[in-house]
Amino acid sequence: MLLRISLIVTILAGLAIGALSFTKVKEKIVSLQTHLKEEIGLKEKALGELASTKKELKKTADNLKQTQATLAATTEERDTALRNLDSKTKLAEKVTSERDKALKDLDDTRGELEAYKVIGWKPEEIAAFKKNYTNLRDQLEAVKAENALFLKRIKNLEIELALYKDPEASPELPASIKGKVLVMDPKWNFVVLNVGEDLGVLKGGEFLVHRDGKLIAKVRVNTLQKDRCIANIEPGFKLGEPIEGDLIMPARPKS
Repeated sequence: MLLRISLIVTILAGLAIGALSFTKVKEKIVSLQTHLKEEIGLKEKALGELASTKKELKKTADNLKQTQATLAATTEERDTALRNLDSKTKLAEKVTSERDKALKDLDDTRGELEAYKVIGWKPEEIAAFKKNYTNLRDQLEAVKAENALFLKRIKNLEIELALYKDPEASPELPASIKGKVLVMDPKWNFVVLNVGEDLGVLKGGEFLVHRDGKLIAKVRVNTLQKDRCIANIEPGFKLGEPIEGDLIMPARPKS
């Protein structure tokens, strides 16, 4: 009897424990379901916010791209405007300069006209006078050039006459003449110099040939050209053999 009672008590206790465990398990399941539902809701909300954020981000990126394109176009327009402004400024400066020059020329012309009015000349008389003056000036320049040629010929004739009277005579040469030996012919004892009539060299003129500060020879011009001359080496004045590149200076420079 006692055994049956103990068995019944044990069964009842087991049932009570099972019921209690079931209740706790049920509560945990309900709690887990509630948390899962909340987490699903939070996830769906987060996904929605993420999609909205992506949409806003794309919209912002598109706006930024459009802004950059607008800025580039605006910068190009500004640069073009600055270039046009610089070009127009230079053009305005040129036009202003030409205008000022034209005004000055006009004032000068007016002044000249007033001066001619004072002496009673008419415009056509002034034009004729200017034309005659230009012609006379050109003729004067031509006469001056011709006179210079005549003077040079007279000078050469005087030198030739002096040489005829005294073969040893030597005319003075400009002290500024500096030159060098171009060619040396040891067989015929003459040199070619790179100075001529253009620099004032005269026939019969003498040059000293020197090298490194030492006198090499004295030469005398016998053939004269515009930019060079041929000179014979003076007997008794050949202290060495002239070579190409030796320097020369007048033996009788003008003081």
